[in-house]
Amino acid sequence: MPADLFRAGLGAGFFQRLETVRDKRSKMKIASFEFNLRELSGSFGNLGTFLPLAVGYIAVCGLDPAGLLVMMGLANIATGIAYRLPVPIEPMKVIAAAAIAQKWSPSLVYAAGFSMGVIWLLFAVTGLASRLARITPAPVVWGIQASLGILLVIEAFRMLSTFWLLGGLALLIGLLLRSSRHAPAAVVLVIVGVIYMGIRGELAAVKSPGFMLPPFTLFSFREVWQSLVLAGFAQIPLTITNATIATSCLISAYWPERSVSPRVLSFSQGLMNFAAPFFGGMPMCHGAGGLAGRRLFGARTGGTNIMEGIVELTLGLFLASSVGGLFGAFPRAVTGAMLLLVGMELLKFTREVKDRRGIFSMATTVAVSLASNMAFGFLAGISASLLASRLPDGRKKIKEDAG
Repeated sequence: MPADLFRAGLGAGFFQRLETVRDKRSKMKIASFEFNLRELSGSFGNLGTFLPLAVGYIAVCGLDPAGLLVMMGLANIATGIAYRLPVPIEPMKVIAAAAIAQKWSPSLVYAAGFSMGVIWLLFAVTGLASRLARITPAPVVWGIQASLGILLVIEAFRMLSTFWLLGGLALLIGLLLRSSRHAPAAVVLVIVGVIYMGIRGELAAVKSPGFMLPPFTLFSFREVWQSLVLAGFAQIPLTITNATIATSCLISAYWPERSVSPRVLSFSQGLMNFAAPFFGGMPMCHGAGGLAGRRLFGARTGGTNIMEGIVELTLGLFLASSVGGLFGAFPRAVTGAMLLLVGMELLKFTREVKDRRGIFSMATTVAVSLASNMAFGFLAGISASLLASRLPDGRKKIKEDAG
């Protein structure tokens, strides 16, 4: 009651103006770009897939942290400005997994990135990416996304199992704050992770800031071909399905008034991989999982990319000597909680498929993807869709029988 009297004494107009000022501060906007806590939170949406691969590249393959982060930061900023949407930048997973498992040399990793740049520029210039997108049925795309979602959920539980209590707390925070504008979930979870690192004394490894430019890096054409044979050719189907076609479809689902064609996404992937390897950058792509994660944790505009890019540039230029240890020490249970939420976000799109033919195509895509890989899943889904198109529509027959 005293509070009500106090409000009445100052006048409702005062508090309305106060709320307006607070709302404006939380919604810093420049043109179509927003810069606020929710956009910053969205930039952490693909942390679960980025951290382990970045640590592997630095610790196992010996990539220069400054080059890796600065090139990724520049790619994020350029992508955010170009698309004005939170289109993610991620490591190419097949190449990353092969490089870390086989302990590739840095020059071989850079050669792989360059080969991907050439291939995706060719896909864009020839229009092959758009043609593949046109012949790919929607249930196959949703099947690829569902497969990725299931794989993320499985990996999330592995990470959560490293510390169930911390992981459960992180998951609860993620669920409670996923729609918060003033305490966005991903920002709070990163703070929780850093506090945990501090309690364990792992922040003591942070060295004094020191300016460091990315190195100029070279590779041989023999290594370009070698990288294609070892992992590059296997990377192409995953990138065309998940990073290009599925990402394009997901953008249309989240922002119906905006569209980004597979051809344009192919061009941006080609451009960044064509340039980044010469300055220590890893092979990069877009991705449906990263987009779903960003959207889930609050990203709505290209401001997310710009803020993430600035953070990566700062880390790469001034804290490169400490990055590997910091990334490696971040609690896997917290990362797992974020990954689980992203996986569940991807699985919700299976509701878009309602007819029997679509369900058959999607289920075939998922089953084969999980049993082998997404490249075979994609081909199996296309085959199943062609087969289903020759079968009678079950729903139509049921309606005719009922009539």
